Amino acid sequence: MDGDLEIVIAEETLRQRVRELGADISRDYAGRTPVLVSVLKGSFVFLADLARAITVPVNVDFMAITRYGAGRRGGAVRIEKDLDIAVTGRDVLIVEDIVDTGLTLGYLVKNLGARDPASLAVCALLDR
Repeated sequence: MDGDLEIVIAEETLRQRVRELGADISRDYAGRTPVLVSVLKGSFVFLADLARAITVPVNVDFMAITRYGAGRRGGAVRIEKDLDIAVTGRDVLIVEDIVDTGLTLGYLVKNLGARDPASLAVCALLDR
């Protein structure tokens, strides 16, 4: 490991939390098949680990989002790659590894909510 890196959260702690989230999601979506939506590229590893920890059937889809204007902390959000799965009438769970400013997540909640899902929720591993 590089000497400049500092471990903030132990690997086993993260693994345990992913298992707990998977159990919670499995319980909350029992009898249903939620669509897990991940924002590329940052969340795909967390999504893969989480999907393996979930015991109910799931569908997985991805979106690519870019932010432009007003620097990293502001500006507008634009969809570069949209979902392949229609989410109307489906249970949708947005999977985020780290929520930083909330700008992208807020945009996704509004955008996906306008598509008339049966339910819309967020699962984030870390909230800065």
